[in-house]
Amino acid sequence: MRTPSFTALACTAALAASLTACSGATQPQPGTSGTGADFKVSPTSPAAKGPLDSFTWSLYAEPYTLDYALAYDYPPNTVLANVCEQLLRVTPDLKIEPGLAVKWDRPDPRTLVYTLRPGVKFHDGTTLTADDVVASLKRQMDPATGSPWGSAFKTVDAIEKTGPLEVTIRLGKADALFHELLAASPGTVVSAASLTKEGKDYGTPEGELNCTGPYALEKWAQGDSITLKKHPDYWDTKLAPKSEKVRFTFIEDAAARANAFLSGTADGGYMVPSASFAQLRGSGKGSLLFGPNTAAANLAVTDFKGTLGDVRVRRALSMALDRKNIVKAAAGGVGVPAKAPAARGAWALVPEKTATLYDTLPEPAYDLAAAKKLVEEAKATGRKVTLATSSMAPEISVVANAVQAAGRQIGLDVTLKPVSPDAYSNIFVDPAAREGLDLVITNGYDNTPDPLEFYQYLRTGDFGNYGNWSDAEYDVAFDRANTEYDPAKRAELTAKLQEIALAELPVIPVYEAPYSVFLGKRITGAPTGIAQLYYPWAATIGAAQS
Repeated sequence: MRTPSFTALACTAALAASLTACSGATQPQPGTSGTGADFKVSPTSPAAKGPLDSFTWSLYAEPYTLDYALAYDYPPNTVLANVCEQLLRVTPDLKIEPGLAVKWDRPDPRTLVYTLRPGVKFHDGTTLTADDVVASLKRQMDPATGSPWGSAFKTVDAIEKTGPLEVTIRLGKADALFHELLAASPGTVVSAASLTKEGKDYGTPEGELNCTGPYALEKWAQGDSITLKKHPDYWDTKLAPKSEKVRFTFIEDAAARANAFLSGTADGGYMVPSASFAQLRGSGKGSLLFGPNTAAANLAVTDFKGTLGDVRVRRALSMALDRKNIVKAAAGGVGVPAKAPAARGAWALVPEKTATLYDTLPEPAYDLAAAKKLVEEAKATGRKVTLATSSMAPEISVVANAVQAAGRQIGLDVTLKPVSPDAYSNIFVDPAAREGLDLVITNGYDNTPDPLEFYQYLRTGDFGNYGNWSDAEYDVAFDRANTEYDPAKRAELTAKLQEIALAELPVIPVYEAPYSVFLGKRITGAPTGIAQLYYPWAATIGAAQS
């Protein structure tokens, strides 16, 4: 779903371009899709054995911006993760640690005080100060910026410099998610002077970036490539870049992208098309690896006044889904049926709670007879359900066809409405684009390893609540969870939201799959999971041979 509340156009063009990015785990472990395809999930690839002059990385689309405040999708964030940094940092094993803020304090539930790391250098050699943090964060709140991350700041009353290396944020009410999201785009810090200097060119091919990451922007050749160069004064010595340069290329066609991996014209890339899994695995040209993820492919109900307004019909459709075969067809057999709307990997902040609050959930039921009976009880036999589908990605069509077949087996008239990629994207940002639709296929992920981030989207009135579902008990439970700063206690409270969502099914879980990355034979060292969106992943990539 990656709804525009905190995560950019998640079900829009970019994310929908790979519904294969779905679940995860935070520790190396064997996994099985239930379809006969075994896979392992580990947060990192084998460590690099030496330096590189450069390597080439494949993106499935050219970034539409490199402005941190507008970067709301995989391609821009994959590049920016190596150039600009946040106050906090999400690690490859999905933990939150200090970033540009060396520590933080909470003197009361509505006050957050961040102490900045001293001596951090921007790419132009100037030194990071509290002024840069204040300017960077306030820009997200400015309506003139048009930041999709602006809603993350909805409880913020003030952002103030309270010392040369100290920033204090005052909230209108306690907000645990806001603090965590400072490990994602909302917490990005750039040079205040550069914002003024670049003006309207900031984040465009004509502009420059001045950040603190291990790589600096060297050149953006629009339509061709983006090149980064090593930042020699990077503050984090344990992440000193092993490659002098990184070149990003853009390949939209899935088959062409697989061929680039096989030919070596691309050394690697994230979000590998699932249709090429078998070919890449057996090629001998490199390694296909799987990492922790926080995402799940779901069906979001967009109209609660129509056929799916009756919870019995939603439950029936869920029970009619042959999820194991969907995993086989849509995710190359690498995945598992989803137990809940928020994926297993979204519970990674407190792993012991993952075991007790997610792993103990029952497997989703598959019972056509019982599903058909529910449809009959709801007097919905023969009624129409319209599901959007698109040529944007093969996975969308696969899931759509499976849903249509399932619905017809239990007496529902599931009609597929083909829409263009642009129109599919608009479904998630324009309520008018949802008119006439009952369902849409989404792929929602959390920026942070906290399931509460996902469940916020189902609150009454939330921008990501596409069908305007409303449940008073749910809203109260969310507010209670978001005022609890202790992660373990907050996880317990979030379990109540999960319980209500599974009972009412405003979103029907379908499947989860791990994050994917391909590494050609000459490179290694990359983090494998979704943390690459904010972790400086390119810094750890080096030569596979010493």
